[in-house]
Formats: sequence, C-alpha cells, structure tokens
Amino acid sequence: MSLSVVKASYWFSSPDFPATDIDSSLFTHLFCAFADLDASTNEITISTDNQSDFQAFTETVQKRNPSVQTLLSIGGGNSDKSAFASMASNPNSRRSFIDSSIRVARSYGFYGLDLDWEYPRDAAEMTDFGTLLQEWRSAVEAESSSTGIPPLLLTAAVYYSSNLYSLPYPVLDVANSLDWVNLMAYDFYGPAWSDVTGPPACLYAPPNGGRSGDSGVKEWTGAGLPAKKAVLGLPYYGWAWTLQNPDNNGYDAATTGPALSISESGEIGYRQLKGWIGENGPEKVADTTVVGDYCYAGTTWIGYDSVDSVVTKVNYAKENGLLGYFSWHVGGDDNSELSFAGQRAWEDTAETE
Repeated sequence: MSLSVVKASYWFSSPDFPATDIDSSLFTHLFCAFADLDASTNEITISTDNQSDFQAFTETVQKRNPSVQTLLSIGGGNSDKSAFASMASNPNSRRSFIDSSIRVARSYGFYGLDLDWEYPRDAAEMTDFGTLLQEWRSAVEAESSSTGIPPLLLTAAVYYSSNLYSLPYPVLDVANSLDWVNLMAYDFYGPAWSDVTGPPACLYAPPNGGRSGDSGVKEWTGAGLPAKKAVLGLPYYGWAWTLQNPDNNGYDAATTGPALSISESGEIGYRQLKGWIGENGPEKVADTTVVGDYCYAGTTWIGYDSVDSVVTKVNYAKENGLLGYFSWHVGGDDNSELSFAGQRAWEDTAETE
C-alpha cells in the first residue's frame, strides 16, 4: 500500500479525554493504545475495562472524519519486556501472537496494528524482532489474499535512533515488513534519568552535543530505512525539574529531581502546562537553535514543545521527505492547538512546493 502522508496521534482510554473528544479531522491515522500480550498464551488481549471503548473507537472517530484510519497499538512503555522477548524467540509463540493480533484487529474494526515493544535488549532479541516483523507481514498479506480484504497496516513505535545504545535495529527487516515506523524523538532529557535540565525533544542537538530528532532521522535513513517510511514523533507533554539554584536556569542547570508540585515524575501535559504558565507567569524561552521551549519560575524549570516548535518539526519532516509526524498523545493537547498547528504546517509546506 502506498501512503502519501501520515498525520497521526496515539489515544488511550481515559475518563479525562474520551475518544469522542478527538478532533479526528486533524489526522489521517489514530492509534488506540494499548492492547496487552498475555505472557502465558502469547496472544493479544484487551483489558475488560477497555473493551467497549476499543470496540467503538473506529466508529467514534470516523463520525467526524470518515477517512481516518485506526490502528491497534500493542505493548507500550509499561508493558512486560520479557513477555515480548519470550514470544518473539519461538516460531510457535510468534504464530500465536500474529494470528491473535490479526483476529483482534479485524473483530474490533481496526485498519492496522502497531507494535510498541520498548525495547529489544540484546542482539538476539533484535534478530527475533526482525523475524517477527517478517512473519507478521507474510501473515497479513496471506490473510488479505484469502479474504480479498485490503491488508492490515503494520507499524511499530521505535527508539529515535536505529542504534539503541549501540545495539542496531534490523533496519532492512523493518523497512521491508512495515508500512512505516514511529520514531520516538522525545524524552532525551527528563528528571528521572538526567540530573540537569535539557531540551526533552530537541530537533537539533544542543551545543554540548547529545541526542536529537535530526540525528535519529539521519541514523535510521543512513542505515537503510526509506525516508518515506519514517514518521517523526512529537510530545504533547513536557518535563519539569526542581532547580538547585533559581539563578542558574538555562540548559545543564543542576537540579534536585522532578518538580513535585507538578507531578511525582515531573511529567506535565501540554494542557496542564498552559494552565501552569497562566497561573505562575514564568520566564519563557523559545530556543530556535535546538527547536524546543522551556520556562521557569522560582525553582521550577519545564522543557516542552510549543506551537512554534511543532510547526518547525513538521516543516522539517516534510522538507526532508519523511512520511509525516505523530504525537504522544492526543489527550495531552490543549483544545487541539498543537494538532491543528501540525496539520496546518504540513499543508502550508505542501502548498509552497
């Protein structure tokens, strides 16, 4: 299947943001998160709490946009890595996973499947990951041939770089088996793993070096992933630290951990952040060099993406021949502000070409 563009976001079931609140007119694809992997059967399951929401998801989002396509996302950052590794290591368990995923996707009315295995941990698991993707593609094509129904889309959420801490992904298997990959180009800095401030989702590396969305894109495409199978990730949330010294408030400022007044982890959704900015009147800095924003008031320092940085990143994706962009997650937005900016930026860039 040839795709022209992906403008996507993830959604997960929450009373704070039901699927009926999604402005699906702003997207080409929406990911419903997350289905689980049963470690004993190696089959896909959907929790009892989510079944009704997941069953209605496609119909719900297509009321506003009949052409939007939905995918069922499996796994997630909090899922059992060992269960995925065990499943992928054996032909029979891979078959159980694959068959059940296709069955669940069809019965729930999804257009595709997304694997969010964070992350394979060694060379053997990476090899198994590649084998799983190959067999998944073969099964999806066989199911389509036997039924006459268009094949399910197959995607995966992957590390921002094709090298996961010097462990290379099986890039050719990824490229040959998947319709696209979602590059998680965020969480470069966060209070749980960095004791200094930094841009959580910079497009370009800060002066002292480090990770960036641009370097990840170049590593993936340099390793053989076609640009038209790369989708750039955008975070609809930021990270908040507590500064050791409120007068030291740029990058690499020493911190004492997360800003507990924000949340236990320091994570803050964009909508919450807008409220916090309105209440606290922080100093705001838009760093157009790295492409990312931060603000600070007292000892609280927050790195995040604004409308302007989203626009710049979407322009980058378009200008560098990527398939599109996605966000985690649609419920973090503030009245669709970031999603609207992304959609408009892609359309404006297309019009000027």
